[in-house]
Amino acid sequence: MNGFEKTFDREGAPLHVAAHSHHPWPDVSFAAQQNAWLDAAHRLDHKWDLIFSAIIPRAQSHIARQLALPDSTSITFGPNTHGFVLRILSCLPSGRPIRVLTTSSEFMSFSRQLIRLEEDGAAHVTRVACEPFETFEARFAAAAAKETFDLVFFSQVFFDSSYAVRDLARLVHAVRDDKAFVVIDGYHGFMAVPTDLGAIALRAFYLAGGYKYAMAGEGACFLHCPPGYGPRPANTGWYAGFGSLETSDALVQYATDGSRFMGATFDVTPLYRLIAVQEWLAQQDMTVAAMLAHVRTLERVFLSTSRSAEVNAATLLVPNEASRGRFLTFRTPKASTIVQHLAESNIIVDHRGDRLRVGFGIYHTADDARRLAAALA
Repeated sequence: MNGFEKTFDREGAPLHVAAHSHHPWPDVSFAAQQNAWLDAAHRLDHKWDLIFSAIIPRAQSHIARQLALPDSTSITFGPNTHGFVLRILSCLPSGRPIRVLTTSSEFMSFSRQLIRLEEDGAAHVTRVACEPFETFEARFAAAAAKETFDLVFFSQVFFDSSYAVRDLARLVHAVRDDKAFVVIDGYHGFMAVPTDLGAIALRAFYLAGGYKYAMAGEGACFLHCPPGYGPRPANTGWYAGFGSLETSDALVQYATDGSRFMGATFDVTPLYRLIAVQEWLAQQDMTVAAMLAHVRTLERVFLSTSRSAEVNAATLLVPNEASRGRFLTFRTPKASTIVQHLAESNIIVDHRGDRLRVGFGIYHTADDARRLAAALA
């Protein structure tokens, strides 16, 4: 992509066409990794002054810009999204099973936790099937309006199909009870498809991370926290009251911004990488829309040249580009066999059951798409 592939070049590396799972880190992230080490070595305990006064605000501003959020301080950080899910759950009513509306295709981190709560009788769950995709939004909105729930949780882009919700506001505003927590899992949406949360910033949580399309690696997860929801999570770490450490008030203190959902001490190196990659993309005028357009071009090249009976436009789960995230998913009983076959050709893709997933990134070229098609044939 205008030479971007050179920035990610790794001699001898496989053709990695699983860009929905992991991205190579841009070279600028190496210097960022070193800077994190140097700041820790030079400042010792005082590095946290720098972290809270400069690093976190810079990271917040980049995320707020990408999501069109009105207030960057609504964003808090953590090493993984599961910790945020636990803190959100700790805000919900106790003494009875929580009432949850979700979908049939949430990622394992959330779905596993929810099933475990069901095992203990701690949750009553309503799940809306994602398929048929053409009617999903209408069906989910109807379910949200029909009953009252404590928690409404759905993905922006579904990990097992790449189906993308086109009207997030419709689903959020369909929730009947203003007290219900609405959470959008944006892990396959952030930096993958253009996202504007301006209309729902005061109503919905949004959780995502830098591991995938943001190209910042593990540990750079974040949560946008709408004001007024969950002012005092029961599951809390000492960073949630970082500004009140020297007070003697017996009541557990919380910040009023997004940091009320923080946990405890964590490695801040990923935030250095996140900032470096965001600033590098901005310098190149590389927007989410531009990256998506590049990927769409490669997808079309691949689909038009693939001669595989198992992997082609006919087996594509979401053929409509407007309703698709930044990877292709094909339904085939040979998904596992195909993954193994491509691995023998030094090509990496992955699968979830009978669903083969292929993802291109800004470091791929049309020749890469044709190479993949040829290997499949």
